[in-house]
Formats: sequence, C-alpha cells, structure tokens
Amino acid sequence: MNKEDIISSGLLELYALGIASPEEQIQVEEGLRRYSEVKQELDAIELSLESYAQTYALEPSSKVKDKVLLQVAGNGLLNTHTAEQVKVRQISEGDSTFAGQKIYRIPTFFKIAAAAVLIALVCSIVLNYSYNAKYQSVKDQLDVAQEQIKESQQATVAMKDQLNVIGDKSALPIVLKGTAKEPDALAKIYWVKNSGDVYVDPTNLPSVPDGKQYQLWAIVDGKPVDAGMITTKKGIYHIQKMKSFGHAEAFAITLEKEGGSPTPTMDQMYVISKI
Repeated sequence: MNKEDIISSGLLELYALGIASPEEQIQVEEGLRRYSEVKQELDAIELSLESYAQTYALEPSSKVKDKVLLQVAGNGLLNTHTAEQVKVRQISEGDSTFAGQKIYRIPTFFKIAAAAVLIALVCSIVLNYSYNAKYQSVKDQLDVAQEQIKESQQATVAMKDQLNVIGDKSALPIVLKGTAKEPDALAKIYWVKNSGDVYVDPTNLPSVPDGKQYQLWAIVDGKPVDAGMITTKKGIYHIQKMKSFGHAEAFAITLEKEGGSPTPTMDQMYVISKI
C-alpha cells in the first residue's frame, strides 16, 4: 500500500486504538518505516486521542497513583497498544504487601475510545432531543396556522352566505325589537317567502350566559312554533339559516337553557315583531 492508501484507509486509527489485526499492524508498521508522512499522521491521531483522554479522564487518588507508578517503574515500558498482564516485583526487602500480585493496565487508547463513544452517545441524545423539540414547536405552529386558515375559510363562506341573503330581492327583512326585559336588544329576520327559508341575524342581541342559548320562535296560527336554536359559538354572532315556514304571523327570540325548550319561556323573551 502507498502512503495515501494507508492514511485514508482508517488503519492508522485502528492501530492507534490498539484494535488493528496482526496483518493490519504489519501494514501500518511497514508504512511507518517507509513514509515519514504516515508517521506524522499517526502522531497527529495519537495527539488528538490523548487530548480527548486528558479532557475527560478522572484523576485517581494520590495513593493509588503512587502505587501504580511504582509497579510500572519496576517492569519497564508497557505496550501501549495491547492490554498485557504485569507481574509486580517486591517493592522492598521483606515487604511482601504486593509480592506475587498481578495488576492489569488498560491501554490509554481504550480509555480514549470509550470516552469518544460516550461523547458521541451524549451528543446524539442532545441532538435528538433538540430535533424533537424543534419538530414539536414547528408542528404546533403549523397546527395553529391550519386552524386559523380553517376559521378564515369558514368566515369567508359565512360572509358570502350573508351577502347572498341580504342581496336576495325576495327576502323580506323583519326587524325584531327589544321587549320590556331588554329594550335595547335587536335582531333581524330575513324571510324568503317564495321558498319559506328563514334566516336570523342575532348580531345585536346581548351576550349569552353560560348554559343558556337563544331560541327562535315563529308564531303560526296564534301558536309559538320552534324555529331552531341560534348558534353563538365563541361569542361570534352571524346570519344563520333556521327552520322554514310557508307562513307566519310573527317571530320572537327567547333565552332558554342550552339545547332549547319545547315551549318559549315568556319572561325570557328578548325581541319580537309582527309581520
């Protein structure tokens, strides 16, 4: 292999971490002998890994540190690429505290690899959390925008319907004036005589208390007939289609319990008008 192949193949990283196969070690060591650039690249990799190790390493206690240094000093240079078993010499004459014991040295590069994996895992968790948070925020904003668009479309359709009703030449406008209970109340009926369709505009009625709802009545042959419930969802009053009547003598609106009543509550009549 030439120097470019060795540098770009990833063999140097495996070699530095001590996990290269025997064949790969031979290839790297041959490259180190032949090319100074390979040696420089390996030095740079090891320096980078050492920097990671120093940044994230845990400092051992001074007592443990002194013992390990004494043990290593008595056994020469340790192999930095593989974990090997080291037999500790007797520290002093007659001192058998550590005699015959064995210690194991985990290569620095394995520590570096573990630290790098841990860092990568933490970064992945942080990135995933950040992505999910941003995704949820964008989704919430999109849901709000879609709801606003939907409401805008509904308002546009309602306004178009209102204009069609108001502009219909066959629609008879009837103003329902306030009673003694609510003198300032006002509503308007659009009665399309050729079809019998009835539309109500409750814009000028008072606000509806919780649990209550306005109900329209048509007076037919002297008797009140239910003409439907008036919707005031979210406090928005708009022209809406009610039940149809071929003929009627008057129209009135009362305030009833939510869902309506089979007969009008007379002391809760807000507006009325004869035709």
